Amino acid sequence: MIEVVLALAIWIAACVINVMLANSKAHKTLLVRFLVPFIFGVTVLVCWELLVNGLEIPAVILPPPSAIAAKIASSTDLLFADFFQTFVKGALSGYIMGCGAAFLTAILIDRVPFLQLGLLPVGNVVAALPIVGIAPILVMWFGFDWQSKAAVVVVMVFFPMLVNTVQGLSASDHMQRDLMKTYAASYRDTLLKLRLPAAMPFVFNGLKISTTSALIGAIVAEFFGSPIVGMGFRISTEVGRLGLDMVWAEITVAAVAGSLFYGIVAVIERGVTFWHPSQRG
Repeated sequence: MIEVVLALAIWIAACVINVMLANSKAHKTLLVRFLVPFIFGVTVLVCWELLVNGLEIPAVILPPPSAIAAKIASSTDLLFADFFQTFVKGALSGYIMGCGAAFLTAILIDRVPFLQLGLLPVGNVVAALPIVGIAPILVMWFGFDWQSKAAVVVVMVFFPMLVNTVQGLSASDHMQRDLMKTYAASYRDTLLKLRLPAAMPFVFNGLKISTTSALIGAIVAEFFGSPIVGMGFRISTEVGRLGLDMVWAEITVAAVAGSLFYGIVAVIERGVTFWHPSQRG
């Protein structure tokens, strides 16, 4: 019971500290922006550890962070193999192919307006398909290796990227387009010098949304068939063996990989769209 009281005290203290940091004059500095989520994350882990031990929660239901960390330390080779199979081969390859195809399709739709009436509704229908329904079909089509997982990722990321890019290509206003016409600019020049730069915030919005969708799609697709390696395969088999520490280890690796992937895209966005109001401050 002492652990429960201590966890509550730590939680309240961390909340007070974070509120003070958020309301301080230095709340926009890089240090404070790092400290607030860091304190929150450490507090969650410490309270998790204390509550699991204090309430005597069985490890089968919820293992403590210390057990998960120990499992990660003792299974680095296995976790890396699963990460490479799922993230690099399945999620990343599907992400590149799906987002690239969506970007090119959006330019084609912009160039040929009547395609917007035909392709976008079809894409909307495809995006509404449940992943648990299309994943086993694509596994049957492309086999049990990473190719089928990449195909699932392509389906998941294609439509969000397409919609955001199409919307972004229409972001420039009429006065800007009319000015390009007065310069006798071709469609190619207008696209490269005006419309694509103006569309970059929308394009990166689609890219950031797709980072999480790609990893989720690759992991879920492995539940329906995969070689004896991969995050989804490991999670499904370890759940059957009640190896919850390994399950949480895989979840931790997936969370870190997804966060870093999103962060890398966000950093690239900040460099490309430094002129946009959303990047100021």
